[in-house]
Amino acid sequence: MKTPLLTLLCFIAASASAASLQSPDGAFLLEYQTDSEGVLTYKLGYKGEPVVDQSRLGFELRIEGEQHALNSGFQIVEVIENEFDETWQTVWGEETEIRNHYRERLVRLRQEGSGIELDLRFRLSDDGLGFRYEFPEQSNLRHFVVTDELSEFAMTGDHTAFWIPGDYDTQEYDYTESRLSAIAELFDSAYTENASQTAFSKTGVQTALMLKTDSGLYINLHEAALIDYPAMHLNLNPETLVFESWLTPNAVGDKAYLQAPAQTPWRTIIASDDARDILASRLTYNLNEPCKIEDTSWIRPMKYIGVWWEMITGKSSWAYTDAAVPIKLGETDYTQLPRSERHAANTEHVKTYIDFAAKHGFDGVLVEGWNVGWEDWFGHEKDYVFDFVTPYPDFDVAELSDYARQRDVELIMHHETSSSVRNYERHMDAAYAFMKQHGYNSVKSGYVGNILPKGEYHYSQWLVNHYQYALEKAAEYEIMVNAHEAVRPTGIARTYPNLVGNESARGTEYQAFGGSKVNHVTVLPFTRLIGGPMDYTPGIFEMDMSKLNPENQSHVNSTIANQLALYVVFYSPLHMAADLPENYDRFLDAFQFIKDVPLEWEKSVYLEAEPGRFVTTARQEKGSKDWYLGSVNGSEQRSVSLKLDFLDTGERYTATLYRDAADAHYLDNPQAYEIETIPVSSQSTLQLSVASGGGFAISIVADR
Repeated sequence: MKTPLLTLLCFIAASASAASLQSPDGAFLLEYQTDSEGVLTYKLGYKGEPVVDQSRLGFELRIEGEQHALNSGFQIVEVIENEFDETWQTVWGEETEIRNHYRERLVRLRQEGSGIELDLRFRLSDDGLGFRYEFPEQSNLRHFVVTDELSEFAMTGDHTAFWIPGDYDTQEYDYTESRLSAIAELFDSAYTENASQTAFSKTGVQTALMLKTDSGLYINLHEAALIDYPAMHLNLNPETLVFESWLTPNAVGDKAYLQAPAQTPWRTIIASDDARDILASRLTYNLNEPCKIEDTSWIRPMKYIGVWWEMITGKSSWAYTDAAVPIKLGETDYTQLPRSERHAANTEHVKTYIDFAAKHGFDGVLVEGWNVGWEDWFGHEKDYVFDFVTPYPDFDVAELSDYARQRDVELIMHHETSSSVRNYERHMDAAYAFMKQHGYNSVKSGYVGNILPKGEYHYSQWLVNHYQYALEKAAEYEIMVNAHEAVRPTGIARTYPNLVGNESARGTEYQAFGGSKVNHVTVLPFTRLIGGPMDYTPGIFEMDMSKLNPENQSHVNSTIANQLALYVVFYSPLHMAADLPENYDRFLDAFQFIKDVPLEWEKSVYLEAEPGRFVTTARQEKGSKDWYLGSVNGSEQRSVSLKLDFLDTGERYTATLYRDAADAHYLDNPQAYEIETIPVSSQSTLQLSVASGGGFAISIVADR
């Protein structure tokens, strides 16, 4: 690890009203000031071009029952400068080490009249800005309520935005590409149905928000280190084109309950004139605290299959019985109920998945629908809905655990909570202990439906704290967590790397619910994946859902080559091959790439990128000279000239290309692909044609 460079400069600046700070490479310029009324503002530029225009900062608080505006009357009483430079090692990631180099200003403020002290910490790196508020310990501000955060992000024009509707409960929307000024008129069409959703404004959007200016500047707005605070959305003033932070409220409308000393999450602005730099930025991770888990040897990336897609498509069911009887845990005797032939999580069927995983070298098998309670799990606001330890009569936990262990395969636990959060917390210790007793080392949790207790939202402070509690409790049991429907990640996995995945976006399951936009996967790397890896569940080879379930007319809007590319383009330490084993058996030559592609990387290179159009990524396997490439394409067919100059000079390689056939198309001919093996070197250039909704995947293996 590189020795950190740390320099400090402290000076009193009570008389100063304006100051500036440059990034280490000089590309970014931050300016901040207090005006004649003591209003604190900032603005950010990149290579002389404005990124964020003059924007206000502050809060509305409630202190001892009285409303208080903390947004003017500020005096700068002290400024502390700091430059920091270190390189830290990842537990898992897109590279083995990450450089964290920034210049910092801690601006200490005091409000005239109230005497309240507020610190504003700016960190400016070569890839962007992070800032957060800090409330130091003080006698006149102890327990207080944030009723509104007033952070602004003033846009400099009517940029093109890639956005999803602002919502307190879900991010599972297709992205809309539009001018900022068109968000309001397009909001209703973008706001598609979900199991739990709560919009707050026709101009509200969610982060990470991706923007592009007419001059070709790429801007990303998000947050980092979301701890003990509600998730931030953005609400646009369509007349001024100013975004204002919009925090998720709790059941009574308050935003956050804090006690000084306290701090907010970081508000992040990543910008560049090259879209690839947005993907390469590690600002979000760098703004999080170092790893707090002393021994991380039990945290291991996993490639897995699962008893899941057959239920998502409607071919099979989670429920044990179709009998119309009242279900009460601890009272219902399932052995007296008729078993549904559609119940997939049964011992013999799960063994076929374990056998398939063992044959093809997969680490794990996820099984959903194994535990009692699925008959009435959703839509009834049922508090005691699952106990997380009692299997259905046709699922033998001990037998399957032994069967999997003998074949060097792990079973992956599933904890659907039905958003009954109190119930999950009551049972959490017992559930985690049950896992360890039976050899489960990772869990997929789910929060489908409206939150119980009623009135809370998926992204409120209380729920954010719950997700963190579940994660830290899992670490005590040495359990890895893959949380679905939870708040979108903000780099927390640096601190708690047992958070190996989240959903928190529109995943592959929606391809079986009517489909997703063909360019969806070319937007996610610029938005959802900025905060951490996604359990997207790729690898679908049969695109016609009616072949699995005649009543499902959905179509997966992708070619097979596009599906293969996702294993490289979408970084995750937890990758699923989501289709049914019998569909992989039909295309074993293409399936070989999923088997071969690693989960751990030495470094990553972003070869070409344009949000909504295409992303091409190359990654070097950790501890190896081998490389893997993936490229996903949007709706327009295109030709690619791909230089391999990132390969080691003088080294010879063998490349296996998995690409769209000449007549491939995501709708008309999605299963048309070609596989070719050729010798390559750092001097090689590949000429490739990519179909609409297509892509390519390449393994480049050094000659031994």
